[in-house]
Amino acid sequence: MSKPKHVRALPETEAQAVVSNLRVSPRKLNLVAAMIRNLPAGKAIATLTFSKRRIAQQVKKALESAVANAENNHSLDVDRLVVARAEVGRSLVMRRFHARGRGRASRVEKWFSHLKIVVAERAQEAEEGTT
Repeated sequence: MSKPKHVRALPETEAQAVVSNLRVSPRKLNLVAAMIRNLPAGKAIATLTFSKRRIAQQVKKALESAVANAENNHSLDVDRLVVARAEVGRSLVMRRFHARGRGRASRVEKWFSHLKIVVAERAQEAEEGTT
């Protein structure tokens, strides 16, 4: 006796990759995610490869995972993939204390983030119109 099959939330032309608990604040991660939104997948990977931000390499791995999911699990054409959504969410916050002068302490918050990247196959008509 097994559980019933999970209904797929995404359309047939989309695939996703989810990364939980990235060690970066959501504001910083959203800056990197904004660089790749609505870009073709190949151009987004190139953008992340040459980005100076530390977290860009982990975002690149997540994007490559989403592209691989689209190709292997959903039989989508890799050359027509576009980053449809790059969603950033808050995760846990580690609270630490930093020693200050006169015997006091101040709180240091170390933020974690979630990242969801959804790639979609672009329609053939839209591709011809942009070329």
